[in-house]
Amino acid sequence: MKRFVDQVVMITGAANGIGRAAAVRFAGEGARVACLDLDEKHNQEAADQCRDQGAEALALTCDVTKRKSIQSAVDTILEKWERIDVLVASAGIYTGSPLDEVSEEEWQRTLDINLTGVFLTNQAVAPILMENQSGSIINLSSMAGKTSWPASAAYSASKSGVIGLTRSVAMEMAPFGPTANAVCPGNTLTDMVRNVAKKVGKADGLSAQEWLEMRANDCPMKRLAEPWEIAGVISFLASEDSRYLTGQALEVDGGIILS
Repeated sequence: MKRFVDQVVMITGAANGIGRAAAVRFAGEGARVACLDLDEKHNQEAADQCRDQGAEALALTCDVTKRKSIQSAVDTILEKWERIDVLVASAGIYTGSPLDEVSEEEWQRTLDINLTGVFLTNQAVAPILMENQSGSIINLSSMAGKTSWPASAAYSASKSGVIGLTRSVAMEMAPFGPTANAVCPGNTLTDMVRNVAKKVGKADGLSAQEWLEMRANDCPMKRLAEPWEIAGVISFLASEDSRYLTGQALEVDGGIILS
């Protein structure tokens, strides 16, 4: 069943990982997909994957920390397709340093991309959805937005902020019809998590593979998530099946927070 025929989906961080998986998922369900990322090569590959699904797709270079860059992308999407129905704010980075080693630059860059970037994209798209009295915003938080661990101050702070921002956006949009929700993935097999495994694993005296296996063993389901599994929840939150669900932060973590 194609749930998003003729709808337009705007996805930040579409070049890799969960963002790319979401782009391909929406394309397969009939949406027209705008892929936004600074990584031009991989972003174009993501758009090509969407076209392979039979969908129309755009690959737009966008810096989510810059209001003008976001607005330029929004204007291009509206010029081509005359609407935006769904925003998936997926662009993000991970930085993990012990508290006394976190520089102001690392702190600020993490918040600029992970939190301010979500704010600016929400701010650009929410008025369009409210005017249309329909649509959805799905913001990517993390299990780190609900819990934390050592050497993750900037990342956890940014992802907690995404949850608070999402709740506020949901309350503003609710009287007009659109919804806003956050998704909080657990460890997911993306390039970002593999890079984390190299960095954190080394600090713990482990290889990247050993670190990933340890994290999988921590999870009640004894495995890490695949990006397509997170994309499935994102597509649900954009569908008609979730019209009465807003302001939530859904844990998609295999039960790791419960454990």
